[in-house]
Amino acid sequence: MNEGQLDDVITLTRQKPSAGAQSRRRVPALTIVSHPDMRRVGERLLLGELLTGGEVHLSRMAPEFARPGGGAGGPLGDRGLSRKPLRFVSAGEGRLRLLVDEGGTQVVAGEPIRGGREFGPEELTPGVPLELAERVVLLLHLMEPEMDEPSTDPLGMVGESTSTRRVRAHIEQIADLEVPVLIRGETGTGKELVARAIHERSKRRGERFISVNLGAIPKELAAAELFGAHKGAYTGATREREGFFRAAQGGTLFLDEVGEAPPEVQVMLLRVLETGEMYPVGGHTPVTTDVRLVAATDANLEARILEGRFKAPLLHRLTGYDIRVPPLRERREDIGLLVLHFAREELEAIGESWRLNPTDSSAEPWLPASLAARLVRYSWPGNIRQLRNLVRQLIITSRGQPHLRVDPRLERELGSVTPLPAGRALSTQETPAPRTPPAPRRKPSDISEQELLAALRANSWDLKPTADQLGIPRSSIYDLIDRSKHIRTAGDLSTEEITRCHQECQGNLEAMVQRLEVSRQALRRRIKELGLET
Repeated sequence: MNEGQLDDVITLTRQKPSAGAQSRRRVPALTIVSHPDMRRVGERLLLGELLTGGEVHLSRMAPEFARPGGGAGGPLGDRGLSRKPLRFVSAGEGRLRLLVDEGGTQVVAGEPIRGGREFGPEELTPGVPLELAERVVLLLHLMEPEMDEPSTDPLGMVGESTSTRRVRAHIEQIADLEVPVLIRGETGTGKELVARAIHERSKRRGERFISVNLGAIPKELAAAELFGAHKGAYTGATREREGFFRAAQGGTLFLDEVGEAPPEVQVMLLRVLETGEMYPVGGHTPVTTDVRLVAATDANLEARILEGRFKAPLLHRLTGYDIRVPPLRERREDIGLLVLHFAREELEAIGESWRLNPTDSSAEPWLPASLAARLVRYSWPGNIRQLRNLVRQLIITSRGQPHLRVDPRLERELGSVTPLPAGRALSTQETPAPRTPPAPRRKPSDISEQELLAALRANSWDLKPTADQLGIPRSSIYDLIDRSKHIRTAGDLSTEEITRCHQECQGNLEAMVQRLEVSRQALRRRIKELGLET
């Protein structure tokens, strides 16, 4: 039997999925990763209509996003987004198409989308970050709607992804039982957090929780550290050693990196699990223990069994219940919430927590969309621990700045991104024309100043789509603006106002257009005349 076969056998005998688990339905969803109002992060929109061949139209005005479990949300609402909707259309066989109409919201998925893009399960499973108008980032991904129930107790775990909710469900199922638990997962995924959650919801929650990293204990001292030792049992044993098992008596003992246990320790662990008794080093009388054992590993224990480095009976004893903690790259929809959580902690420490509650809805986002998308695309080999450290460095290096900036060292770190699948670009023949009928032709004199202003804002001050929406020639837009008392042109702006806005927006033309509310093309000319750069 080869390594893969043994792994399959052990996995299937320990946790064979039920028929219901095997037939879980996954539906496309959009989760807010970044938004100018950071309180919106984590809100979600299910695209269930696509499963029945329908369409979902997404604009800044509709539809409404919601908190997982049905909490209050709302439409994206950002003024940088167009009222002209993006369209999500079923393409059959688990595939969907994103259609972007000309003059609508700019969408970047690794590169700007022109016309449309088709995504299949190979892209939707890891998730596709979508940057909208350089202000909002959504993650297009798959999820199980039945796992979208309200979280009555998050167990100290940040995130609302399907995999995170499944870990919570496992904890609730096993916490009050006395069976040992083996937690598997890569380094930095939060295995100790899971172990503590099990302890806090067990019958032993009033007793001690002892955490031991076996990888950090010298192998020659591991047995004495765990099981205790009598005075004189070995060179240097000048006093009685209690040991972690006796220190955790009545409570929970968490053994991290259990795969690093030396062979003699494995034998002693197996005896404890089988009989509830242990022998301190140098002792000849068994000592009864009453300890709930929770172990964790980032190693492939099945492979170590084949190599003769780990005992199969010990694995079976440890795995009274097996919980797998997913790596961060498998729960990318949680990244926005995790960044927000760690950022709040760091900003409170430096007295800048107000940055997460902006008062100017048109200001440049504190978390730039391009940076948020890079965080989602990054592979995170160090998982949550690495993300927490990176957020801390971003906060510290951006102290006093209006938004987060990436220093050269972090730039190099994030530059090692493994590109996510970007989907297939649609040809002109595959991209259907917009379904919105053209506006009927009207007389310019029938357009009120309020209607003109609303149309300009809806089209981000782009005069051509504004004229099309109103049903008048583009030349008439200029006349209407000239006659309006409350609508300015780029020529009405003072040099000081343009320069100040250019500095505050850091040369971002789209942000300047939204703040100054003038034509993009005319503002670009003024900026060029003043010798400024965008």
